[in-house]
Amino acid sequence: IDTIKPSDAKEWALRMKEKGYSFKTINNHKRSLKAAFYTAIQDDCIRKNPFDFQLNTVLEDNTEPKEPLSPTQEASFLSFVQNDKVYQKYYDEIIILLGTGLRISELCGLTETDIDFENKLINVDHQLLKHSEAGGYYIETPKTKSGNRQIPMSTKVYEAFERVMKKPRTERTQLIIDGYSRFLFLNRNGLPKVAINYESMFRGLVRKYNKHHEEALPKVMTPHTLRHTFCTNLANAGMNPKALQYIMGHSNINMTLNYYAHATPDNAMAEMERLIA
Repeated sequence: IDTIKPSDAKEWALRMKEKGYSFKTINNHKRSLKAAFYTAIQDDCIRKNPFDFQLNTVLEDNTEPKEPLSPTQEASFLSFVQNDKVYQKYYDEIIILLGTGLRISELCGLTETDIDFENKLINVDHQLLKHSEAGGYYIETPKTKSGNRQIPMSTKVYEAFERVMKKPRTERTQLIIDGYSRFLFLNRNGLPKVAINYESMFRGLVRKYNKHHEEALPKVMTPHTLRHTFCTNLANAGMNPKALQYIMGHSNINMTLNYYAHATPDNAMAEMERLIA
């Protein structure tokens, strides 16, 4: 590794681009390499980190910006899902995602014992994932303490969970994965849903919605858009950033503060008037 120069690292990035990798993927790999070479510096193997450069100085950042749903889009989207014969069965899951900011893998991992109806709280301390190659389910716990949290339920979210609980359970719900069982969101075979199920569903849902509406949904519209929308709504409503960081499970406050950048001039003016009144 002591022969790797900054020019080699930049050539690597260009080769990755030629192979079809996205800017975001290359940047993630570069971050890992930079960390590995930083360890080499600490061990006195090398003096400088060849991956200590901004990727956008080498490659164009063509990442599509993520946009939250506007209040009008959100209302229209929910109305469409609720009344569509094909997609209305996903209405409760979408209400929950929009009203809690849960990551899709956290939603998939929810079990009956995670829902505290008495105190109107959702206990979040794990995610349900699936090996892409091996095909088996597995549970992943948060890498940092910030991932463990309790999310308050709004009335809409509370009612959505009540409807979910009333749905018939099958014998397959007894499946135990790393000690967890009785998962709430199941596919037609009675097995827990995972992220890929929702991503596939969303592609069809977005196509159908856009076909029937003049104003299309954001260009990048995935299950994560609902988490993005939830966080933006609370930021625009003026929630304390530290409280919002806790609700979102962000390990870094900067991740939370980025959502406050979505504030509009009208939001800013209203906030100023509120504070100086």
